[in-house]
Amino acid sequence: MKKFTKTLVFIFLALFIVAGALLGYVKFALPNVGPSPSLVVEPTQKRIERGRYLANHVTVCMDCHSTRDWTRFAGPYKPESLGAGGEKFSRELGFPGNFYAPNITPSHLGSWTDGEIFRAITSGVNKDGKALFPVMGYLNFGKMDREDIYSIITYIRTLPSKDTNPQASEADFPMNFIINTIPSKATLTQLPPENDQVAYGNYLVNAASCGDCHTRQEKGSPVAGMEFAGGFEFNLPSGITSSANITPDKKTGIGEWSKEQFVSRFKMFADSNYKAPAVGKKDFQTVMPWAMYAGMKKSDLEAVYAYLKTLKPIQNQVVRFKPSSPANSALSSNL
Repeated sequence: MKKFTKTLVFIFLALFIVAGALLGYVKFALPNVGPSPSLVVEPTQKRIERGRYLANHVTVCMDCHSTRDWTRFAGPYKPESLGAGGEKFSRELGFPGNFYAPNITPSHLGSWTDGEIFRAITSGVNKDGKALFPVMGYLNFGKMDREDIYSIITYIRTLPSKDTNPQASEADFPMNFIINTIPSKATLTQLPPENDQVAYGNYLVNAASCGDCHTRQEKGSPVAGMEFAGGFEFNLPSGITSSANITPDKKTGIGEWSKEQFVSRFKMFADSNYKAPAVGKKDFQTVMPWAMYAGMKKSDLEAVYAYLKTLKPIQNQVVRFKPSSPANSALSSNL
């Protein structure tokens, strides 16, 4: 009996040592995406304009790296906060910790090399070698065209400096370990020609990270077979908002939508007469940055539509809003 007990002690001790070594490796040896590349991006006007378009209307970097006005529908960003960071992704909203978007104006990134910014955007590792929480779409950006990443870098170098210092992000256990396993080396692709509408639309959908929000998740992972079928829940103060089904299912998705209807749904937010209405504490709200995506070119939105129409139709009726107060009726919309 003593021998058996002794053996068990040795087994548990060995398991403890192995587990400790594994956790130590994950915590201190990862992420391992390699050093930042040695590169200097030549600033050209073409790159600045392309980067401005991407960062504001496709990859929407400026959506998260500015402060959004959540008293108004879709939380339009406050122009004076452009690039200054500080937007909070909190435990109350369902995140595994409190994460704050950093300042990406020259006052913060001025000490970063172009290679360090490139690695952060495409692989999710910052200047100090720390993993970034994937609310930033680096897993998608790492599949973009190199020249587009160069353009984004060039553009954010031109932002007016903002002297802000957002709080440091804090991941809860076990995310404080898991986060180090998420960054990965970039697998860059080439920008398809615009006349290959479906391939070009696929590129834009990836760059805009549409699938991230429009796919239901369980325990932090996308549900297999439910890609783009909606149902991702956002715990907002007024209630739970769920993302829409954007597969071409005719009953629950966008299968009955025409190209013109799809484009106009976005472009209504670009109308010069449009002003985001005030949102009450119990009213429907959305995290979809409509005003930013509304700035996409009409032809680009048409390409997005063309690609989405090639997806497998998935029947998934989504209740778009479950109010925190039972007095409010649930609202539903396709987008």
